[in-house]
Amino acid sequence: MSLIVKICGLSTRETLDVALDSGADMVGFVFFPPSPRHLSLAIARDLGQAVERRAAKVALTVDADDATLAGIVDALQPDLLQLHGHETAARLRDIKRKFALPVMKALPVETAADLAALPGYVDLADRILFDARAPKEATRPGGLGAVFDWHVLENLDLKLPFMVSGGLHAGNVAEAIRVTGAGGVDVSSGVESVPGRKDPEMIRAFIRAGRATEELMVR
Repeated sequence: MSLIVKICGLSTRETLDVALDSGADMVGFVFFPPSPRHLSLAIARDLGQAVERRAAKVALTVDADDATLAGIVDALQPDLLQLHGHETAARLRDIKRKFALPVMKALPVETAADLAALPGYVDLADRILFDARAPKEATRPGGLGAVFDWHVLENLDLKLPFMVSGGLHAGNVAEAIRVTGAGGVDVSSGVESVPGRKDPEMIRAFIRAGRATEELMVR
């Protein structure tokens, strides 16, 4: 199975085009006001139209209510909803029923004990995203550049596609894939020159590194 590379937190046409031209499989758009990557619905609509089915569009939300989700879905027309908050399994079920879209649930990871939350989601989520657990004082759950111990996921027997995030960049993505066996990688801060500002060459380098690792694993 091919490695899925997701560039998250895109906010300009230039960097979106770089991600698409470089072969990103998923492009992520953030709808969470505390984040420096937060998008207005108007900008999201324009960027979403520019994707033109060249990659899957992912809408990242954090404990969003139905009205907020409805506005995002109308503007972006996403292919996947990424739920990055404290959404329960029941909330996932309700969202899938109401919006008829695949859902990727983000789970914060610090130790193996955090995997205890998995069983509640595996029958409902279409994907799992393992991300580094944010510090208690953090104002947002992800995009902080923190790395978790990938060995927590080593030999994970999960019948659901999963991705890894948290502090990834071109220099460490190969090791993250090797250790976790993840079918996908998700990057945001690791391709930024400053928080919220994507760097075109860092995007290109990350995707190249991911693809090079994929080729090695296929051989």
